[in-house]
Amino acid sequence: MTAIDIEGGCYCGAVRYRASQQPLGSILCDCQACRRVAAAPSIPWLTFVAASFSFTRGSPVHFNSSAGVRRSFCGECGTPLTYVSDKTSDEIDVTTCSLDDPERFPPTHCNWVSHDLRWWPSSHALPRHAESKPNAP
Repeated sequence: MTAIDIEGGCYCGAVRYRASQQPLGSILCDCQACRRVAAAPSIPWLTFVAASFSFTRGSPVHFNSSAGVRRSFCGECGTPLTYVSDKTSDEIDVTTCSLDDPERFPPTHCNWVSHDLRWWPSSHALPRHAESKPNAP
């Protein structure tokens, strides 16, 4: 992978981060947990190698959203920031819309469309997976 800088942070600027490598993947997740945490019908995520990601300002608040899943958010403004699963602890998912330039990494597929809200017009042009994409990220 080529070394690059991808930067982002929370709405208020209290927490900032940087990734030094290209993302492994880009998804739009419609699962119930993401929906509840973000208070939105779906949430876009980028997956990075965890070793290439670091917080550069502030420290987010962490919580376990379900067994084996740890999420983070800004304790000042509440912006959702990261997701780490015990199953893939060498990877970290970062909310795409917390990037300084989220247009750089559009989602390539939708996960957990089995949880779609009937009234949500999710991205039908993207490949859709009832749960996680096989061989994800």
